[in-house]
Amino acid sequence: MKLEVLGTGCAKCKTLFDNVLKAVAASGKEAEVVKVEDIPSIMRYGVMSTPALVKDGKLLFSGKVATPEEIAGMIR
Repeated sequence: MKLEVLGTGCAKCKTLFDNVLKAVAASGKEAEVVKVEDIPSIMRYGVMSTPALVKDGKLLFSGKVATPEEIAGMIR
């Protein structure tokens, strides 16, 4: 599974990235977690508000910081 955290490097984006790492660790699943900070790549997903989370090319949400528990439910 590939998880992409979309954001330009703001504090909320960094928090979401950390929460994704925690959710993956708690789930015991294998995942590649990457930050996507360049605007053209973010815009390809139609995201107008960051941070956002993408799983295997599908946008899960944007404009909020999800908790590790919320993210764990999304990546099952």
